[in-house]
Amino acid sequence: MVTQPHKFNSLSEVHAAFGLPKPLHPLISIVNGMHNNIEVNFPAESLITSFYKITYTAKVSGKVKYGQGYYDFDEGGMLFAAPNQLMGGSEHNGPYSGYSLFIHPDFLLGYPLAKKIKHYGFFSYSANEALHLSEAEKTTIITTLKSMETELNLPIDDLSQDVLISQIELLLNYSNRYYKRQFITRKAIHTDPLQKLETVLDNYINSEQGIPSVQYLAEQLAMSPSYLSDMLRVITGQNAQQHIHRKLIEKAKEQLTITNLSVAEIAYKLGFEHSQSLSRLFKTKTHITPLEFRASFNKN
Repeated sequence: MVTQPHKFNSLSEVHAAFGLPKPLHPLISIVNGMHNNIEVNFPAESLITSFYKITYTAKVSGKVKYGQGYYDFDEGGMLFAAPNQLMGGSEHNGPYSGYSLFIHPDFLLGYPLAKKIKHYGFFSYSANEALHLSEAEKTTIITTLKSMETELNLPIDDLSQDVLISQIELLLNYSNRYYKRQFITRKAIHTDPLQKLETVLDNYINSEQGIPSVQYLAEQLAMSPSYLSDMLRVITGQNAQQHIHRKLIEKAKEQLTITNLSVAEIAYKLGFEHSQSLSRLFKTKTHITPLEFRASFNKN
Protein backbone atom coordinates (compact mmCIF):
# COMPACT_ATOMS: atom_id res chain seq x y z
CA MET A 1 0.00 0.00 0.00
CA VAL A 2 1.39 3.37 -1.05
CA THR A 3 1.42 5.97 1.71
CA GLN A 4 0.01 9.30 0.60
CA PRO A 5 2.26 12.33 1.18
CA HIS A 6 1.40 14.36 4.25
CA LYS A 7 0.57 17.98 3.47
CA PHE A 8 1.71 20.67 5.91
CA ASN A 9 -0.48 23.72 5.42
CA SER A 10 0.77 25.79 8.35
CA LEU A 11 4.04 26.45 10.13
CA SER A 12 2.38 25.37 13.36
CA GLU A 13 2.02 21.85 11.92
CA VAL A 14 5.69 21.83 10.95
CA HIS A 15 6.75 22.96 14.42
CA ALA A 16 4.63 20.22 15.96
CA ALA A 17 6.49 17.62 13.85
CA PHE A 18 9.74 18.99 15.31
CA GLY A 19 8.26 18.90 18.80
CA LEU A 20 8.45 22.68 19.07
CA PRO A 21 6.00 25.34 20.29
CA LYS A 22 4.09 27.41 17.77
CA PRO A 23 6.22 29.74 15.60
CA LEU A 24 6.65 33.39 16.50
CA HIS A 25 5.55 34.43 13.00
CA PRO A 26 2.82 32.68 10.95
CA LEU A 27 4.63 33.08 7.62
CA ILE A 28 8.33 32.53 8.37
CA SER A 29 10.22 30.35 10.82
CA ILE A 30 13.64 28.88 11.52
CA VAL A 31 14.07 25.53 13.24
CA ASN A 32 17.47 25.41 14.93
CA GLY A 33 18.55 21.86 15.63
CA MET A 34 22.28 22.47 15.85
CA HIS A 35 22.54 22.11 19.62
CA ASN A 36 18.92 21.83 20.75
CA ASN A 37 18.42 18.03 20.79
CA ILE A 38 15.42 18.17 18.47
CA GLU A 39 13.67 14.91 17.58
CA VAL A 40 11.92 14.90 14.19
CA ASN A 41 8.61 13.04 14.00
CA PHE A 42 7.11 13.37 10.54
CA PRO A 43 3.83 11.47 10.15
CA ALA A 44 4.35 9.99 6.65
CA GLU A 45 7.00 8.54 4.35
CA SER A 46 6.88 11.65 2.19
CA LEU A 47 5.61 15.16 2.73
CA ILE A 48 4.61 18.32 0.93
CA THR A 49 4.61 21.81 2.39
CA SER A 50 3.02 25.08 1.32
CA PHE A 51 6.31 26.86 1.92
CA TYR A 52 9.78 27.39 0.55
CA LYS A 53 12.12 25.23 2.58
CA ILE A 54 15.88 25.82 2.87
CA THR A 55 17.71 23.21 4.92
CA TYR A 56 21.26 23.13 6.18
CA THR A 57 21.95 19.66 7.57
CA ALA A 58 25.13 19.38 9.59
CA LYS A 59 25.27 15.59 9.73
CA VAL A 60 22.88 12.69 9.99
CA SER A 61 23.41 8.97 9.93
CA GLY A 62 21.91 7.02 7.04
CA LYS A 63 20.20 8.47 4.01
CA VAL A 64 17.50 11.09 3.64
CA LYS A 65 14.72 10.65 1.10
CA TYR A 66 14.18 13.79 -0.95
CA GLY A 67 11.67 13.65 -3.80
CA GLN A 68 12.04 10.24 -5.41
CA GLY A 69 15.68 9.69 -4.45
CA TYR A 70 17.95 9.37 -1.44
CA TYR A 71 20.84 11.56 -0.40
CA ASP A 72 23.70 10.58 1.89
CA PHE A 73 24.17 13.50 4.30
CA ASP A 74 27.14 12.13 6.22
CA GLU A 75 29.14 15.26 5.38
CA GLY A 76 26.23 17.67 5.58
CA GLY A 77 24.99 20.11 2.97
CA MET A 78 22.04 22.19 1.80
CA LEU A 79 18.77 21.30 0.11
CA PHE A 80 16.09 23.59 -1.27
CA ALA A 81 12.41 22.91 -1.90
CA ALA A 82 9.67 25.03 -3.42
CA PRO A 83 6.04 24.97 -2.26
CA ASN A 84 4.24 21.70 -3.13
CA GLN A 85 7.48 19.84 -3.86
CA LEU A 86 7.63 16.22 -2.69
CA MET A 87 10.17 15.59 0.07
CA GLY A 88 11.15 12.72 2.35
CA GLY A 89 9.42 12.33 5.69
CA SER A 90 9.72 9.46 8.12
CA GLU A 91 13.02 8.14 6.70
CA HIS A 92 14.89 10.81 8.64
CA ASN A 93 12.81 10.86 11.81
CA GLY A 94 14.94 10.99 14.92
CA PRO A 95 17.69 13.37 16.12
CA TYR A 96 17.99 16.45 13.91
CA SER A 97 21.17 18.49 13.52
CA GLY A 98 20.93 21.57 11.35
CA TYR A 99 18.73 24.50 10.39
CA SER A 100 15.46 24.54 8.48
CA LEU A 101 14.09 27.83 7.18
CA PHE A 102 10.42 27.88 6.14
CA ILE A 103 9.06 30.82 4.14
CA HIS A 104 5.43 31.10 3.10
CA PRO A 105 5.09 32.73 -0.37
CA ASP A 106 2.75 35.32 1.15
CA PHE A 107 5.63 36.66 3.26
CA LEU A 108 7.34 37.79 0.04
CA LEU A 109 4.33 39.57 -1.46
CA GLY A 110 5.01 43.19 -2.34
CA TYR A 111 8.76 42.59 -2.67
CA PRO A 112 10.72 41.90 -5.91
CA LEU A 113 11.91 38.66 -4.26
CA ALA A 114 8.40 37.19 -4.68
CA LYS A 115 9.08 36.90 -8.40
CA LYS A 116 12.86 36.53 -8.28
CA ILE A 117 12.82 33.50 -5.98
CA LYS A 118 11.07 31.47 -8.68
CA HIS A 119 14.12 31.87 -10.93
CA TYR A 120 16.57 30.18 -8.56
CA GLY A 121 16.98 26.82 -10.27
CA PHE A 122 18.21 25.03 -7.16
CA PHE A 123 14.68 24.98 -5.71
CA SER A 124 13.92 22.24 -8.24
CA TYR A 125 17.19 20.29 -8.01
CA SER A 126 17.11 16.63 -7.02
CA ALA A 127 18.54 15.16 -3.83
CA ASN A 128 21.81 14.04 -5.41
CA GLU A 129 22.31 17.63 -6.57
CA ALA A 130 22.52 19.06 -3.06
CA LEU A 131 24.91 21.90 -2.27
CA HIS A 132 28.14 20.71 -0.64
CA LEU A 133 29.79 23.42 1.43
CA SER A 134 33.40 24.08 2.34
CA GLU A 135 34.16 24.85 5.99
CA ALA A 136 34.30 28.58 5.25
CA GLU A 137 31.02 28.41 3.35
CA LYS A 138 29.36 26.50 6.21
CA THR A 139 30.40 29.29 8.59
CA THR A 140 28.91 31.94 6.31
CA ILE A 141 25.62 30.06 5.88
CA ILE A 142 25.28 29.35 9.60
CA THR A 143 26.09 32.97 10.47
CA THR A 144 23.40 34.18 8.08
CA LEU A 145 20.83 31.76 9.50
CA LYS A 146 21.73 32.78 13.06
CA SER A 147 21.21 36.44 12.12
CA MET A 148 17.76 35.58 10.79
CA GLU A 149 16.97 33.62 13.94
CA THR A 150 17.99 36.61 16.07
CA GLU A 151 15.82 38.94 13.99
CA LEU A 152 12.82 36.63 14.29
CA ASN A 153 13.14 36.67 18.06
CA LEU A 154 13.08 40.48 18.26
CA PRO A 155 9.82 42.40 18.76
CA ILE A 156 8.20 43.06 15.37
CA ASP A 157 8.46 46.64 14.11
CA ASP A 158 7.95 48.50 10.81
CA LEU A 159 11.29 47.29 9.41
CA SER A 160 11.24 43.67 10.59
CA GLN A 161 9.98 42.30 7.29
CA ASP A 162 12.38 44.43 5.24
CA VAL A 163 15.32 43.13 7.26
CA LEU A 164 14.22 39.51 6.95
CA ILE A 165 13.64 39.84 3.21
CA SER A 166 17.18 41.24 2.85
CA GLN A 167 18.55 38.33 4.87
CA ILE A 168 16.68 35.79 2.72
CA GLU A 169 18.11 37.41 -0.40
CA LEU A 170 21.59 37.29 1.11
CA LEU A 171 21.19 33.58 1.89
CA LEU A 172 19.99 32.88 -1.65
CA ASN A 173 22.82 34.89 -3.18
CA TYR A 174 25.38 32.97 -1.12
CA SER A 175 23.75 29.70 -2.17
CA ASN A 176 23.82 30.73 -5.82
CA ARG A 177 27.49 31.67 -5.56
CA TYR A 178 28.40 28.39 -3.87
CA TYR A 179 26.52 26.34 -6.46
CA LYS A 180 28.43 28.08 -9.25
CA ARG A 181 31.64 27.28 -7.37
CA GLN A 182 30.50 23.66 -7.03
CA PHE A 183 29.90 23.34 -10.76
CA ILE A 184 33.45 24.57 -11.39
CA THR A 185 35.30 22.69 -8.65
CA ARG A 186 33.48 19.47 -9.56
CA LYS A 187 34.11 19.97 -13.26
CA ALA A 188 36.02 16.69 -13.45
CA ILE A 189 32.98 14.88 -12.06
CA HIS A 190 30.82 16.50 -14.74
CA THR A 191 33.14 15.56 -17.63
CA ASP A 192 31.53 12.16 -18.07
CA PRO A 193 27.95 13.55 -18.11
CA LEU A 194 29.02 16.11 -20.72
CA GLN A 195 30.42 13.35 -22.92
CA LYS A 196 27.28 11.29 -22.39
CA LEU A 197 25.14 14.32 -23.30
CA GLU A 198 26.82 14.52 -26.70
CA THR A 199 26.24 10.80 -27.28
CA VAL A 200 22.60 11.01 -26.22
CA LEU A 201 22.00 14.00 -28.50
CA ASP A 202 23.70 12.30 -31.45
CA ASN A 203 21.78 9.06 -31.03
CA TYR A 204 18.42 10.74 -30.60
CA ILE A 205 18.76 13.07 -33.57
CA ASN A 206 20.30 10.38 -35.81
CA SER A 207 17.38 8.07 -35.05
CA GLU A 208 15.02 10.70 -36.52
CA GLN A 209 12.70 10.53 -33.49
CA GLY A 210 12.30 14.29 -33.49
CA ILE A 211 13.90 16.99 -31.37
CA PRO A 212 14.85 15.83 -27.85
CA SER A 213 13.46 17.75 -24.90
CA VAL A 214 15.52 19.04 -21.98
CA GLN A 215 13.46 16.73 -19.75
CA TYR A 216 14.51 13.71 -21.85
CA LEU A 217 18.20 14.65 -21.71
CA ALA A 218 18.03 15.18 -17.96
CA GLU A 219 16.45 11.76 -17.46
CA GLN A 220 19.18 10.10 -19.53
CA LEU A 221 21.84 11.77 -17.40
CA ALA A 222 19.99 11.11 -14.11
CA MET A 223 19.76 14.84 -13.38
CA SER A 224 16.96 17.31 -12.87
CA PRO A 225 16.38 19.62 -15.87
CA SER A 226 17.26 22.70 -13.79
CA TYR A 227 20.53 21.24 -12.51
CA LEU A 228 21.52 20.09 -16.01
CA SER A 229 20.94 23.53 -17.52
CA ASP A 230 22.65 25.40 -14.67
CA MET A 231 25.65 23.04 -14.76
CA LEU A 232 26.00 23.43 -18.52
CA ARG A 233 25.62 27.21 -18.33
CA VAL A 234 28.47 27.53 -15.83
CA ILE A 235 30.81 25.02 -17.48
CA THR A 236 30.11 25.62 -21.19
CA GLY A 237 28.31 28.97 -21.28
CA GLN A 238 25.18 27.37 -22.78
CA ASN A 239 22.11 25.89 -21.15
CA ALA A 240 20.58 22.54 -22.15
CA GLN A 241 18.22 24.04 -24.75
CA GLN A 242 21.12 25.87 -26.38
CA HIS A 243 23.08 22.60 -26.54
CA ILE A 244 20.16 21.00 -28.37
CA HIS A 245 20.09 23.90 -30.82
CA ARG A 246 23.86 23.67 -31.35
CA LYS A 247 23.61 19.98 -32.17
CA LEU A 248 20.71 20.57 -34.57
CA ILE A 249 22.74 23.22 -36.41
CA GLU A 250 25.72 20.83 -36.63
CA LYS A 251 23.50 18.13 -38.11
CA ALA A 252 21.87 20.58 -40.51
CA LYS A 253 25.28 21.77 -41.74
CA GLU A 254 26.33 18.17 -42.25
CA GLN A 255 23.24 17.41 -44.34
CA LEU A 256 23.62 20.62 -46.33
CA THR A 257 27.19 19.74 -47.29
CA ILE A 258 27.08 15.99 -47.95
CA THR A 259 23.57 15.54 -49.42
CA ASN A 260 21.35 17.13 -52.02
CA LEU A 261 18.32 17.11 -49.73
CA SER A 262 16.17 20.22 -49.73
CA VAL A 263 15.98 22.40 -46.63
CA ALA A 264 12.45 21.08 -46.04
CA GLU A 265 13.64 17.46 -46.22
CA ILE A 266 16.52 18.18 -43.83
CA ALA A 267 14.15 19.93 -41.44
CA TYR A 268 11.86 16.88 -41.47
CA LYS A 269 14.79 14.51 -40.81
CA LEU A 270 15.86 16.61 -37.83
CA GLY A 271 12.38 16.64 -36.31
CA PHE A 272 11.13 20.12 -37.27
CA GLU A 273 7.45 20.33 -38.19
CA HIS A 274 8.09 23.20 -40.60
CA SER A 275 11.13 24.02 -42.69
CA GLN A 276 10.75 27.67 -41.70
CA SER A 277 11.54 26.70 -38.11
CA LEU A 278 14.90 25.24 -39.12
CA SER A 279 15.68 28.20 -41.38
CA ARG A 280 14.85 30.67 -38.62
CA LEU A 281 17.00 28.83 -36.03
CA PHE A 282 19.83 28.39 -38.52
CA LYS A 283 19.93 32.08 -39.38
CA THR A 284 19.70 33.10 -35.72
CA LYS A 285 22.71 30.96 -34.85
CA THR A 286 24.86 31.41 -37.99
CA HIS A 287 23.59 34.75 -39.41
CA ILE A 288 23.00 33.16 -42.82
CA THR A 289 20.23 30.97 -44.23
CA PRO A 290 20.68 27.22 -44.89
CA LEU A 291 20.74 27.84 -48.64
CA GLU A 292 23.34 30.60 -48.25
CA PHE A 293 25.46 28.20 -46.18
CA ARG A 294 25.18 25.49 -48.86
CA ALA A 295 26.07 27.97 -51.59
CA SER A 296 29.10 29.31 -49.71
CA PHE A 297 30.31 25.79 -48.97
CA ASN A 298 29.99 24.73 -52.62
CA LYS A 299 32.04 27.76 -53.69
CA ASN A 300 34.89 26.51 -51.56
